Amino acid sequence: RISQGQFVALLGPNGAGKTTLVEMIEGIQKPDQGEIFILGKKWKGNEDELRNVIGISLQETRFIDKLTVRETVKLFASFFELGDARVGEIISLVGLEEKTKSYVVNLSGGQRQRLALGIALLNDPKILLLDEPTTGLDPNARREIWAILKGLKDRSQTSLILTTHYMEEAEKLCDHIVIIDNG
Repeated sequence: RISQGQFVALLGPNGAGKTTLVEMIEGIQKPDQGEIFILGKKWKGNEDELRNVIGISLQETRFIDKLTVRETVKLFASFFELGDARVGEIISLVGLEEKTKSYVVNLSGGQRQRLALGIALLNDPKILLLDEPTTGLDPNARREIWAILKGLKDRSQTSLILTTHYMEEAEKLCDHIVIIDNG
């Protein structure tokens, strides 16, 4: 059970089952046994409601290379019928103001991850699922992601489920750590 506003890390080596568990929480995969409840509800019959309260950033989020940062955020904002004000807030929140006119193809790995995090936060989710958001990033880019997440924790009641294989990341960001190995 994860309480409102708690940050929980799923920690374990590659292949341990972290991403599979997150995909079950996301409703992409069905559990072999047991049940998953989100805000007290199962996925079946509540899909639209639950999709509107979850923010997701996958391990390797891909965007359209020939769109600018602003165009990309605006596209995803349109799915939630959000306007330009929210687009600007998100770009500012993830520190990409100087990159609004840059094409996604020209962003660094850290900037792409900040963009993915911003898109996951567009709908002001009650639950944020991040699948290894800092894997492959340099230490500075990793700290930038951590700073955004710490700010989120300080100012919102969003609950976070973070998969990682970095003990330091789990320790710095999360209230609880769940160790997963071989499922």
